[in-house]
Amino acid sequence: MTSQSSSLSPSSLSALYKTTLLENVVPFWQTHSIDTEQGGYFTCLDQAGRPYDTDKFIWLQNRQVWLFSMLCNQKVGSQQQQASWLSVAKHGADFLAQHGRDKSGSWYFSLSQAGDPLTQPYSIFSDCFAAMAFSQYALALPPGDARSKAKQIALQAYENVLRRQDNPKGQYSKAYPGTRPLKALAVPMILANLSLEMDWLLAGDRLETVLQKTTHEVMNDFLDSDRMLLYEHVSPTGEFIDCYEGRLINPGHGIEAMWFMMAIAERQNNPALIDQAGDIILSILSYAWDEKYGGLYYFLDRKGHPPQQLEWDQKLWWVHLETLVALSMAYRLTQKEIYWIWYQRVHHYTWSHFSDPNHAEWYGYLNRQGDVLLPLKGGKWKGCFHVPRAMYLCWQQFEQMTR
Repeated sequence: MTSQSSSLSPSSLSALYKTTLLENVVPFWQTHSIDTEQGGYFTCLDQAGRPYDTDKFIWLQNRQVWLFSMLCNQKVGSQQQQASWLSVAKHGADFLAQHGRDKSGSWYFSLSQAGDPLTQPYSIFSDCFAAMAFSQYALALPPGDARSKAKQIALQAYENVLRRQDNPKGQYSKAYPGTRPLKALAVPMILANLSLEMDWLLAGDRLETVLQKTTHEVMNDFLDSDRMLLYEHVSPTGEFIDCYEGRLINPGHGIEAMWFMMAIAERQNNPALIDQAGDIILSILSYAWDEKYGGLYYFLDRKGHPPQQLEWDQKLWWVHLETLVALSMAYRLTQKEIYWIWYQRVHHYTWSHFSDPNHAEWYGYLNRQGDVLLPLKGGKWKGCFHVPRAMYLCWQQFEQMTR
């Protein structure tokens, strides 16, 4: 499903995102991803939805539980649809509760189809997405033992994240200790978003304490205030380090982090933070937009050196979808014309290149010129998350504008 309209409006966009979510994207995953034999979900799906690999990646398993639970909690669709979505969420949650963690409660990175561990629990983000998933899943359940168990799993995973945030990979880190310590933007930005997700489970002022810490870290330690760009890695005290990792700019991460910041700012009624986040979004867009072929680069080097990542000039689905979320949110919150101008530019590129006119769901990987690089709809990193989440969030932004 594509949109080639030269005249976009909040009402037409609200309808576009809603229809694409409910009639295209969600049915794709509900139809093709369910492993009815072993439990959990298949995420390695070809263009038409056929599984081409049966390994199960914890990030994507938990993200799909989150997505279907969230749809239930937001009362999207009919009661019959909500019941079926809760069933999909339960299918994944039951599999994960049984197979997803080691004996200490840390979440593996990947499992076999049957649920046997394949990759050790080296990634803090496995725990992040488990906390997100089981928090939303618990909220979707009626009071009782099942909800209590899901809440317990969510809180345990959240505690794992807090415990590991200063040393995310722990014993699995390949870095030699002490020589060049670095911290990653991904940790505070995802912890900020995760904590918002966990709001209903966090007691007292715990949420506000975490939000204050993560917001300060993102907007101070990782921000190059001269260029208004966000580094992927800085020293533990927030200094620039002139090396591959230190010079790395990930435009998608920076823009995604800024809509997290705007969501926090809206909650806290902080217009100054909204404006600062919006200015950073515009700076990243100006810096990372490919003027020759369109779209946003995947990675860039702050000093213009060759990036370490050989895929630096690819155009990825999640980068562009997170940008649409950020721009629609910024426009709703500020009504500044510059966000609408940029939104239309990114919209036309994204909808004309990533959506598949012949099959459901979206492509994930394009080359620099905008041609489809891999004709998959899901894999090791792409699952039931960025596309449907962006469809839902953009729908909500434009729906609010029409009201």
